[in-house]
Amino acid sequence: MSLLTVENLRVSFPTEQGRVEVVKGISFELGRERLGIVGESGSGKSMTGRALLRLIREPGLVTADQMNFDGIDLLTLPEKGMRSLRGARLSMVMQDPKFSLNPVMRIGDQISEVLRFHGRLNRRARRQRVLQALQSVRIQDPERVYLQYPHEVSGGMGQRIMIAMMVVLEPDLMIADEPTSALDVSVQSQVLDIMDDLVRNKGMGLILISHDLNLVARYCDRILVMFNGRIVESCIASELHQASHPYTRGLLASVPTMDERRERLPVLDRALLEGLETHD
Repeated sequence: MSLLTVENLRVSFPTEQGRVEVVKGISFELGRERLGIVGESGSGKSMTGRALLRLIREPGLVTADQMNFDGIDLLTLPEKGMRSLRGARLSMVMQDPKFSLNPVMRIGDQISEVLRFHGRLNRRARRQRVLQALQSVRIQDPERVYLQYPHEVSGGMGQRIMIAMMVVLEPDLMIADEPTSALDVSVQSQVLDIMDDLVRNKGMGLILISHDLNLVARYCDRILVMFNGRIVESCIASELHQASHPYTRGLLASVPTMDERRERLPVLDRALLEGLETHD
């Protein structure tokens, strides 16, 4: 059963030359599974995630034939209804905790604020729920972290805190927008393992937005490849290396390996890709 259905989603912004579309009529469905959306910077990945949560404000314009979440029409839902959904049933983990966490609020208070907005728990119950959420993302000393400010924790710890904030209400769908882009390789793996455990244990749906093909292939069930605002390929994650579209093949070929022997990495043929897009 589909948790999310999107048909002909378009996102555009005004320019001096007229409106420019950055997402150009994409369609997909998502169940309680892990879906990866990959592509280079500017391909429309992040705009797709923000459009689903209706976080794109004027003069940006979002249209779709259908944008349905678990029977709820996200296109016509009043803003008050969207505020009730965000965090409670739909959540989004942003790229860098330095810009997402309030620098003048203690970490525990920030996470507790989510519970206070969406629920009726008393102060003691909220504190206990926050500590449990911090433990769920493998923070060893949640009591100490609860009282700290964002500048007192590392980047990897900050990202874990952001994930705890997003899952404290056990949402049905989590959108993770480049959640490991600011982290080193060893911490990346830890954070993604945490997200993977939470999704599996709680039966959530996950949209993982990234430019790292190998990472997405490892952690997702299905993959959508975006180029210039369009979905150019869809495949099972384990079959990514059998992809046929020239853009996907170009991305795969440009990834260096540990035993790299090529003097130069291949370069995407932009003229060919734009020609294919025009033909489509």
